[in-house]
Amino acid sequence: MVTWNPWHGCHKYSEGCENCYVYKRDEIIGKDASVIEKTASFFEPVKRLRCGEYKLKSGAEVYACMTSDFFIEEADAWSSEIWDMIKQRNDIHFNIITKRIVRVMDCLPKDWARGYNNVTIGCTIENQKQAELRLPVFQKLPVKSKFIICEPLLEDLYIHQFLGRWITYLSVGGESGPHARVCNYDWILRIRRQCIDSGVAFIFRQTGANFVKDGRNFKIPRNQQVIQASRANINT
Repeated sequence: MVTWNPWHGCHKYSEGCENCYVYKRDEIIGKDASVIEKTASFFEPVKRLRCGEYKLKSGAEVYACMTSDFFIEEADAWSSEIWDMIKQRNDIHFNIITKRIVRVMDCLPKDWARGYNNVTIGCTIENQKQAELRLPVFQKLPVKSKFIICEPLLEDLYIHQFLGRWITYLSVGGESGPHARVCNYDWILRIRRQCIDSGVAFIFRQTGANFVKDGRNFKIPRNQQVIQASRANINT
């Protein structure tokens, strides 16, 4: 997996942003995470080596804007350059994860049609409120490949009515950090059942730091959160 952050900085947008890791990391170095600015990696997908070959190899799986949001308003002025690079590098795959799913339709390139073959868009939801706001919009978007991320999962979700084979997969995870809110294993199992009933692949990505199972509360170190989720062996 390759991370590409053409810009950095974000605005807290909904309940899942309360303990944003970008804000916490920037605070440590005295940086204002609410300032959105281009990074030195802006042109990374089209940079070339001295021999003329692309620095980023063909076949790479790229995750874009992991320290911001691809569809944040301040980046609109840069979007045409970004889409041109994505179109040019049709030999690599771009995964775009966003909370701002309501902005996507207005930010797509003119030649998008039903979507680029090398772009997958993921919609994040953290609670029932955001699921009901975002998923109906997401379902209608002209995107060839879509996935849902329930991270950080903050409550029980009932989203069966929004699920179906239009989704490639759904992933679930808890919140990390010293102030992490609770993630309950029962919530995860209920989402898993909804995915199975709807024919959607399910991935339990990580437990988070504040995990409840069988009525017991577990404080799980960061380096164990993915491991413990894997040991649950509930992916489909």
